[in-house]
Amino acid sequence: MKHLIIGNGPAGVIAAETIRKNAPEDDILLIGNEPEPPYSRMALPYLLMGDIKEQGTHLRKDPEHFKELRIEQRLGRVRRIDPQMHKVSTEDGSVFDFDRLLIATGASPVMPLIPGIDAPGVHSCWTMHDARRIIQLARPGARVVLIGAGFIGCIVMEALAARSVRLSVVEKRDRMVPNMMGEGAGRMIKQWCEKKGIRVHTGTRVEAIDTVRRQDGSLAGTPLVARLSDGRQLHADLIVCATGVKPNVGFLGGSGIKCSQGILVDASMQTNLHGIYAAGDCAESFDNDSGRTMISGVQPNAADQAYCAALNMTGQRAFQHGVRQIDVLDTLGLVSASFGQWRGVSGGEWVEMSDDRNFRYLRLEFNKDVLVGSNAIGLTEHASVLRDLIRHRIELGEWKDRLLQNPTLLREAYTACAGHM
Repeated sequence: MKHLIIGNGPAGVIAAETIRKNAPEDDILLIGNEPEPPYSRMALPYLLMGDIKEQGTHLRKDPEHFKELRIEQRLGRVRRIDPQMHKVSTEDGSVFDFDRLLIATGASPVMPLIPGIDAPGVHSCWTMHDARRIIQLARPGARVVLIGAGFIGCIVMEALAARSVRLSVVEKRDRMVPNMMGEGAGRMIKQWCEKKGIRVHTGTRVEAIDTVRRQDGSLAGTPLVARLSDGRQLHADLIVCATGVKPNVGFLGGSGIKCSQGILVDASMQTNLHGIYAAGDCAESFDNDSGRTMISGVQPNAADQAYCAALNMTGQRAFQHGVRQIDVLDTLGLVSASFGQWRGVSGGEWVEMSDDRNFRYLRLEFNKDVLVGSNAIGLTEHASVLRDLIRHRIELGEWKDRLLQNPTLLREAYTACAGHM
Protein backbone atom coordinates (compact mmCIF):
# COMPACT_ATOMS: atom_id res chain seq x y z
CA MET A 1 0.00 0.00 0.00
CA LYS A 2 1.32 3.45 -0.96
CA HIS A 3 0.37 6.32 1.34
CA LEU A 4 1.00 9.86 0.08
CA ILE A 5 0.71 12.82 2.46
CA ILE A 6 0.70 16.38 1.12
CA GLY A 7 1.93 18.71 3.86
CA ASN A 8 4.63 18.08 6.45
CA GLY A 9 3.28 20.19 9.31
CA PRO A 10 1.91 18.68 12.54
CA ALA A 11 -1.01 16.94 10.80
CA GLY A 12 1.17 15.40 8.10
CA VAL A 13 3.85 14.23 10.51
CA ILE A 14 1.41 12.69 13.00
CA ALA A 15 -0.42 10.92 10.19
CA ALA A 16 2.81 9.50 8.75
CA GLU A 17 3.92 8.19 12.15
CA THR A 18 0.49 6.70 12.85
CA ILE A 19 0.43 4.93 9.49
CA ARG A 20 3.89 3.49 10.11
CA LYS A 21 2.82 2.19 13.54
CA ASN A 22 -0.25 0.47 12.13
CA ALA A 23 1.12 -0.58 8.72
CA PRO A 24 4.80 -1.49 9.21
CA GLU A 25 5.34 -2.64 5.61
CA ASP A 26 3.51 0.10 3.70
CA ASP A 27 5.23 2.88 1.71
CA ILE A 28 4.87 6.41 3.07
CA LEU A 29 5.77 9.60 1.18
CA LEU A 30 5.60 13.00 2.91
CA ILE A 31 5.70 16.07 0.64
CA GLY A 32 6.47 19.54 2.07
CA ASN A 33 6.83 22.83 0.24
CA GLU A 34 9.35 24.61 2.50
CA PRO A 35 13.10 23.87 2.52
CA GLU A 36 13.00 23.29 6.27
CA PRO A 37 12.71 20.25 8.52
CA PRO A 38 9.06 19.74 9.56
CA TYR A 39 8.27 22.44 12.13
CA SER A 40 5.39 23.91 14.11
CA ARG A 41 4.07 27.32 13.09
CA MET A 42 2.69 27.72 16.61
CA ALA A 43 6.28 27.71 17.88
CA LEU A 44 7.34 30.71 15.77
CA PRO A 45 6.22 33.32 18.35
CA TYR A 46 8.48 31.62 20.91
CA LEU A 47 11.32 31.86 18.40
CA LEU A 48 10.62 35.60 18.06
CA MET A 49 10.62 35.98 21.84
CA GLY A 50 14.01 34.29 22.03
CA ASP A 51 12.68 31.48 24.23
CA ILE A 52 13.81 28.83 21.72
CA LYS A 53 16.22 28.46 18.81
CA GLU A 54 15.13 27.36 15.35
CA GLN A 55 15.68 23.72 16.26
CA GLY A 56 13.13 24.19 19.03
CA THR A 57 10.43 24.69 16.38
CA HIS A 58 11.19 21.33 14.76
CA LEU A 59 8.47 18.74 15.24
CA ARG A 60 11.02 15.99 15.69
CA LYS A 61 14.46 16.84 17.06
CA ASP A 62 16.34 13.74 15.84
CA PRO A 63 17.52 14.40 12.24
CA GLU A 64 17.34 10.65 11.53
CA HIS A 65 13.79 10.29 12.85
CA PHE A 66 11.97 9.98 9.51
CA LYS A 67 14.69 7.90 7.91
CA GLU A 68 14.52 5.39 10.75
CA LEU A 69 10.75 5.14 10.33
CA ARG A 70 11.17 4.70 6.55
CA ILE A 71 9.09 7.81 5.87
CA GLU A 72 10.34 9.29 2.61
CA GLN A 73 10.43 13.09 2.41
CA ARG A 74 10.27 15.18 -0.74
CA LEU A 75 10.30 18.94 -1.35
CA GLY A 76 7.71 20.20 -3.80
CA ARG A 77 4.52 22.17 -4.32
CA VAL A 78 1.58 20.09 -5.52
CA ARG A 79 0.02 21.35 -8.73
CA ARG A 80 -2.63 18.74 -9.47
CA ILE A 81 -4.35 15.66 -8.07
CA ASP A 82 -5.75 13.04 -10.46
CA PRO A 83 -8.02 10.80 -8.34
CA GLN A 84 -8.91 8.50 -11.24
CA MET A 85 -5.28 7.70 -12.04
CA HIS A 86 -4.23 7.91 -8.35
CA LYS A 87 -1.47 10.38 -9.17
CA VAL A 88 -0.19 13.64 -7.70
CA SER A 89 1.83 16.12 -9.83
CA THR A 90 4.13 18.81 -8.47
CA GLU A 91 5.18 22.09 -10.07
CA ASP A 92 8.64 20.75 -10.96
CA GLY A 93 7.07 18.05 -13.13
CA SER A 94 7.40 15.13 -10.69
CA VAL A 95 4.55 12.62 -10.54
CA PHE A 96 3.80 10.34 -7.57
CA ASP A 97 1.44 7.36 -7.31
CA PHE A 98 -0.78 6.66 -4.31
CA ASP A 99 -3.28 4.15 -3.00
CA ARG A 100 -4.34 6.33 -0.06
CA LEU A 101 -3.94 10.13 -0.01
CA LEU A 102 -4.02 12.60 2.88
CA ILE A 103 -4.25 16.32 2.13
CA ALA A 104 -2.77 18.27 5.04
CA THR A 105 -1.78 21.46 3.24
CA GLY A 106 -2.78 23.81 6.06
CA ALA A 107 -3.57 27.46 5.42
CA SER A 108 -1.88 30.63 4.18
CA PRO A 109 -2.08 34.23 5.42
CA VAL A 110 -4.62 36.57 3.89
CA MET A 111 -2.86 39.86 3.17
CA PRO A 112 -5.13 42.94 3.07
CA LEU A 113 -5.66 44.47 -0.37
CA ILE A 114 -4.10 47.87 0.31
CA PRO A 115 -1.54 49.88 -1.68
CA GLY A 116 2.01 49.21 -0.51
CA ILE A 117 1.32 45.87 1.17
CA ASP A 118 4.12 44.28 -0.88
CA ALA A 119 6.72 46.85 0.20
CA PRO A 120 10.01 45.67 1.76
CA GLY A 121 9.60 45.55 5.52
CA VAL A 122 6.00 44.26 5.40
CA HIS A 123 5.67 40.64 6.50
CA SER A 124 3.22 38.09 7.78
CA CYS A 125 4.34 35.82 10.61
CA TRP A 126 3.56 32.42 9.16
CA THR A 127 6.73 30.76 7.87
CA MET A 128 10.26 30.28 9.12
CA HIS A 129 11.38 32.75 6.45
CA ASP A 130 8.94 35.34 7.85
CA ALA A 131 10.25 34.79 11.37
CA ARG A 132 13.86 35.27 10.29
CA ARG A 133 13.07 38.57 8.58
CA ILE A 134 11.05 39.83 11.56
CA ILE A 135 13.90 38.96 13.94
CA GLN A 136 16.27 41.04 11.79
CA LEU A 137 13.98 44.08 11.78
CA ALA A 138 12.32 43.95 15.22
CA ARG A 139 15.30 45.19 17.20
CA PRO A 140 14.84 46.92 20.58
CA GLY A 141 13.43 50.39 20.02
CA ALA A 142 12.28 49.69 16.46
CA ARG A 143 8.89 51.08 15.48
CA VAL A 144 6.58 48.21 14.61
CA VAL A 145 2.97 48.27 13.39
CA LEU A 146 0.91 45.10 13.74
CA ILE A 147 -2.19 44.90 11.53
CA GLY A 148 -4.81 42.67 13.11
CA ALA A 149 -5.72 41.96 16.74
CA GLY A 150 -7.45 38.61 16.40
CA PHE A 151 -6.37 35.41 18.14
CA ILE A 152 -3.23 34.95 16.03
CA GLY A 153 -2.56 38.69 16.07
CA CYS A 154 -2.55 38.77 19.87
CA ILE A 155 -0.05 35.90 20.00
CA VAL A 156 2.21 37.73 17.53
CA MET A 157 1.73 40.95 19.51
CA GLU A 158 3.07 39.30 22.66
CA ALA A 159 6.11 38.00 20.78
CA LEU A 160 6.86 41.44 19.34
CA ALA A 161 6.40 43.14 22.72
CA ALA A 162 8.97 40.74 24.20
CA ARG A 163 11.52 42.16 21.74
CA SER A 164 11.23 45.63 23.35
CA VAL A 165 9.96 47.32 20.21
CA ARG A 166 7.71 50.38 20.10
CA LEU A 167 4.53 48.63 19.09
CA SER A 168 1.27 49.92 17.62
CA VAL A 169 -1.65 47.60 16.84
CA VAL A 170 -4.36 48.39 14.28
CA GLU A 171 -7.65 46.47 14.33
CA LYS A 172 -10.42 47.43 11.90
CA ARG A 173 -13.16 46.04 14.15
CA ASP A 174 -14.36 47.94 17.22
CA ARG A 175 -12.51 45.70 19.71
CA MET A 176 -9.65 43.28 20.12
CA VAL A 177 -10.15 39.55 19.45
CA PRO A 178 -13.53 40.25 17.80
CA ASN A 179 -14.15 36.64 16.75
CA MET A 180 -13.77 35.46 20.34
CA MET A 181 -14.84 38.34 22.59
CA GLY A 182 -17.81 40.66 22.87
CA GLU A 183 -17.60 44.42 23.27
CA GLY A 184 -17.00 44.52 27.02
CA ALA A 185 -14.34 41.81 27.04
CA GLY A 186 -12.58 43.14 23.94
CA ARG A 187 -12.47 46.62 25.45
CA MET A 188 -10.87 45.30 28.64
CA ILE A 189 -8.17 43.42 26.71
CA LYS A 190 -7.40 46.66 24.87
CA GLN A 191 -7.06 48.54 28.18
CA TRP A 192 -4.72 45.86 29.47
CA CYS A 193 -2.49 46.09 26.39
CA GLU A 194 -2.37 49.88 26.63
CA LYS A 195 -1.40 49.56 30.29
CA LYS A 196 1.52 47.43 29.09
CA GLY A 197 2.73 50.24 26.82
CA ILE A 198 1.21 49.11 23.50
CA ARG A 199 -0.71 51.64 21.42
CA VAL A 200 -3.93 50.05 20.20
CA HIS A 201 -6.06 51.59 17.44
CA THR A 202 -9.46 49.93 17.05
CA GLY A 203 -12.26 50.86 14.68
CA THR A 204 -9.80 51.99 12.03
CA ARG A 205 -7.90 50.32 9.21
CA VAL A 206 -4.67 50.75 7.29
CA GLU A 207 -5.60 52.37 3.97
CA ALA A 208 -2.10 52.46 2.47
CA ILE A 209 1.54 51.84 3.26
CA ASP A 210 3.99 54.40 1.93
CA THR A 211 7.70 53.88 1.45
CA VAL A 212 9.58 56.98 2.62
CA ARG A 213 12.53 58.12 0.51
CA ARG A 214 14.97 61.03 0.69
CA GLN A 215 15.27 63.57 -2.11
CA ASP A 216 18.06 61.52 -3.67
CA GLY A 217 15.73 58.51 -3.86
CA SER A 218 17.35 56.47 -1.09
CA LEU A 219 15.33 54.99 1.75
CA ALA A 220 14.90 57.23 4.78
CA GLY A 221 15.78 56.12 8.31
CA THR A 222 12.17 55.16 9.03
CA PRO A 223 11.23 53.52 5.74
CA LEU A 224 7.47 52.90 6.14
CA VAL A 225 4.37 54.92 6.97
CA ALA A 226 1.00 53.26 7.60
CA ARG A 227 -1.84 55.65 6.75
CA LEU A 228 -4.99 54.93 8.76
CA SER A 229 -8.59 55.57 7.76
CA ASP A 230 -9.01 57.93 10.74
CA GLY A 231 -6.29 60.21 9.35
CA ARG A 232 -3.43 59.16 11.60
CA GLN A 233 -0.05 58.11 10.26
CA LEU A 234 2.16 55.51 11.95
CA HIS A 235 5.87 55.50 11.11
CA ALA A 236 7.41 52.04 11.17
CA ASP A 237 10.60 50.11 10.59
CA LEU A 238 8.53 46.94 10.30
CA ILE A 239 4.88 46.17 9.57
CA VAL A 240 3.52 42.72 10.45
CA CYS A 241 0.17 41.50 9.07
CA ALA A 242 -1.97 39.11 11.07
CA THR A 243 -5.26 39.55 9.24
CA GLY A 244 -6.44 35.96 9.01
CA VAL A 245 -5.69 32.84 6.99
CA LYS A 246 -7.40 30.79 4.31
CA PRO A 247 -7.16 27.03 3.63
CA ASN A 248 -4.71 25.93 0.93
CA VAL A 249 -7.19 24.30 -1.45
CA GLY A 250 -6.69 26.25 -4.69
CA PHE A 251 -4.77 23.42 -6.36
CA LEU A 252 -7.79 21.10 -6.05
CA GLY A 253 -9.69 22.66 -8.96
CA GLY A 254 -10.84 19.99 -11.39
CA SER A 255 -10.01 17.14 -9.01
CA GLY A 256 -13.61 16.43 -8.03
CA ILE A 257 -12.78 16.87 -4.34
CA LYS A 258 -15.58 18.92 -2.80
CA CYS A 259 -14.71 22.11 -0.94
CA SER A 260 -16.61 24.88 0.79
CA GLN A 261 -14.17 27.12 2.64
CA GLY A 262 -12.00 24.07 3.24
CA ILE A 263 -12.04 20.46 2.07
CA LEU A 264 -15.31 18.87 3.17
CA VAL A 265 -14.76 15.64 5.11
CA ASP A 266 -16.95 13.18 6.98
CA ALA A 267 -16.42 11.94 10.53
CA SER A 268 -13.69 9.55 9.32
CA MET A 269 -11.87 12.55 7.76
CA GLN A 270 -12.52 11.13 4.27
CA THR A 271 -13.46 13.44 1.43
CA ASN A 272 -16.26 12.72 -1.03
CA LEU A 273 -13.75 10.54 -2.93
CA HIS A 274 -12.89 7.11 -1.57
CA GLY A 275 -9.35 6.77 -0.25
CA ILE A 276 -8.68 10.53 -0.15
CA TYR A 277 -8.63 12.20 3.28
CA ALA A 278 -7.94 15.67 4.69
CA ALA A 279 -6.87 16.95 8.09
CA GLY A 280 -5.81 20.15 9.82
CA ASP A 281 -6.33 23.76 8.76
CA CYS A 282 -7.43 22.81 5.23
CA ALA A 283 -10.19 20.43 6.41
CA GLU A 284 -13.80 21.46 7.05
CA SER A 285 -15.72 18.98 9.16
CA PHE A 286 -19.10 18.79 10.85
CA ASP A 287 -19.22 19.77 14.51
CA ASN A 288 -22.03 18.17 16.51
CA ASP A 289 -22.03 20.86 19.19
CA SER A 290 -22.54 23.78 16.81
CA GLY A 291 -24.55 21.86 14.20
CA ARG A 292 -22.48 23.13 11.24
CA THR A 293 -19.30 22.47 9.33
CA MET A 294 -16.29 24.43 10.46
CA ILE A 295 -12.52 24.78 10.30
CA SER A 296 -10.60 24.90 13.55
CA GLY A 297 -7.12 26.33 13.10
CA VAL A 298 -5.57 24.97 16.28
CA GLN A 299 -2.78 22.42 16.42
CA PRO A 300 -4.48 19.97 18.84
CA ASN A 301 -7.39 19.71 16.43
CA ALA A 302 -5.03 19.07 13.51
CA ALA A 303 -3.36 16.30 15.52
CA ASP A 304 -6.69 14.62 16.38
CA GLN A 305 -7.87 14.75 12.78
CA ALA A 306 -4.58 13.43 11.41
CA TYR A 307 -4.58 10.51 13.83
CA CYS A 308 -8.16 9.65 12.86
CA ALA A 309 -7.44 9.87 9.12
CA ALA A 310 -4.30 7.74 9.42
CA LEU A 311 -6.13 4.97 11.25
CA ASN A 312 -8.76 4.85 8.53
CA MET A 313 -6.09 4.89 5.83
CA THR A 314 -4.70 1.69 7.34
CA GLY A 315 -8.07 -0.09 7.37
CA GLN A 316 -9.22 0.66 10.90
CA ARG A 317 -12.36 2.51 11.97
CA ALA A 318 -12.03 5.87 13.71
CA PHE A 319 -14.28 8.93 13.84
CA GLN A 320 -14.16 12.60 14.85
CA HIS A 321 -17.51 14.03 15.90
CA GLY A 322 -16.43 17.40 17.27
CA VAL A 323 -14.14 20.27 16.34
CA ARG A 324 -11.96 21.85 18.99
CA GLN A 325 -12.46 25.59 19.02
CA ILE A 326 -10.12 28.27 20.31
CA ASP A 327 -11.34 29.14 23.77
CA VAL A 328 -8.48 30.39 25.97
CA LEU A 329 -5.99 33.18 25.25
CA ASP A 330 -3.12 34.54 27.35
CA THR A 331 -2.44 38.14 26.35
CA LEU A 332 0.62 39.57 28.10
CA GLY A 333 -0.37 37.71 31.25
CA LEU A 334 -4.11 38.41 31.09
CA VAL A 335 -6.02 35.15 30.58
CA SER A 336 -9.33 35.35 28.73
CA ALA A 337 -11.75 32.57 27.78
CA SER A 338 -14.62 32.24 25.35
CA PHE A 339 -16.98 29.27 25.35
CA GLY A 340 -19.99 28.17 23.34
CA GLN A 341 -22.46 30.68 21.91
CA TRP A 342 -20.78 33.67 23.52
CA ARG A 343 -22.76 36.05 21.29
CA GLY A 344 -25.97 34.77 22.89
CA VAL A 345 -29.13 33.38 21.31
CA SER A 346 -32.34 35.00 20.15
CA GLY A 347 -34.68 35.47 23.10
CA GLY A 348 -32.02 34.47 25.60
CA GLU A 349 -31.04 36.22 28.82
CA TRP A 350 -27.62 37.42 29.85
CA VAL A 351 -25.71 38.92 32.75
CA GLU A 352 -22.46 40.88 32.75
CA MET A 353 -19.99 41.67 35.52
CA SER A 354 -17.02 44.00 34.97
CA ASP A 355 -14.25 45.01 37.38
CA ASP A 356 -12.09 47.33 35.28
CA ARG A 357 -9.65 48.16 38.06
CA ASN A 358 -8.70 44.51 38.61
CA PHE A 359 -9.22 43.39 34.99
CA ARG A 360 -11.91 40.85 35.81
CA TYR A 361 -14.87 40.35 33.53
CA LEU A 362 -17.65 37.80 33.15
CA ARG A 363 -20.61 37.57 30.80
CA LEU A 364 -23.01 34.63 30.81
CA GLU A 365 -25.51 33.82 28.03
CA PHE A 366 -28.58 31.68 28.75
CA ASN A 367 -31.17 29.88 26.67
CA LYS A 368 -34.03 29.24 29.10
CA ASP A 369 -32.27 27.66 32.11
CA VAL A 370 -29.20 26.40 30.21
CA LEU A 371 -25.90 28.28 30.05
CA VAL A 372 -24.99 28.35 26.35
CA GLY A 373 -22.04 30.75 26.16
CA SER A 374 -19.67 32.97 28.08
CA ASN A 375 -16.79 35.43 27.97
CA ALA A 376 -14.45 35.57 30.96
CA ILE A 377 -11.30 37.55 31.76
CA GLY A 378 -9.03 37.09 34.75
CA LEU A 379 -11.30 34.41 36.23
CA THR A 380 -9.31 31.27 35.49
CA GLU A 381 -10.85 29.50 38.49
CA HIS A 382 -14.16 29.34 36.60
CA ALA A 383 -12.85 28.06 33.25
CA SER A 384 -13.44 24.33 33.73
CA VAL A 385 -16.89 24.91 35.27
CA LEU A 386 -17.94 27.18 32.41
CA ARG A 387 -16.72 24.68 29.84
CA ASP A 388 -18.60 21.77 31.44
CA LEU A 389 -21.85 23.65 32.04
CA ILE A 390 -21.96 24.75 28.42
CA ARG A 391 -20.70 21.54 26.80
CA HIS A 392 -23.09 19.28 28.71
CA ARG A 393 -26.06 21.69 28.52
CA ILE A 394 -26.79 21.26 32.20
CA GLU A 395 -30.26 22.43 33.26
CA LEU A 396 -29.79 24.99 36.02
CA GLY A 397 -33.37 25.38 37.20
CA GLU A 398 -33.60 28.00 39.96
CA TRP A 399 -29.80 28.45 39.82
CA LYS A 400 -30.17 30.38 36.58
CA ASP A 401 -31.94 33.19 38.43
CA ARG A 402 -29.27 33.11 41.13
CA LEU A 403 -26.56 33.46 38.49
CA LEU A 404 -28.41 36.37 36.92
CA GLN A 405 -28.14 38.07 40.30
CA ASN A 406 -24.57 36.96 41.02
CA PRO A 407 -22.71 35.37 38.08
CA THR A 408 -19.73 34.41 40.25
CA LEU A 409 -21.76 31.60 41.88
CA LEU A 410 -20.78 29.28 39.04
CA ARG A 411 -19.06 26.62 41.12
CA GLU A 412 -21.99 26.43 43.53
CA ALA A 413 -24.41 26.14 40.60
CA TYR A 414 -22.34 23.40 39.01
CA THR A 415 -22.12 21.43 42.26
CA ALA A 416 -25.86 21.67 42.78
CA CYS A 417 -26.92 20.85 39.22
CA ALA A 418 -24.28 18.56 37.68
CA GLY A 419 -25.56 15.58 39.65
CA HIS A 420 -28.82 15.79 37.71
CA MET A 421 -27.14 15.01 34.37
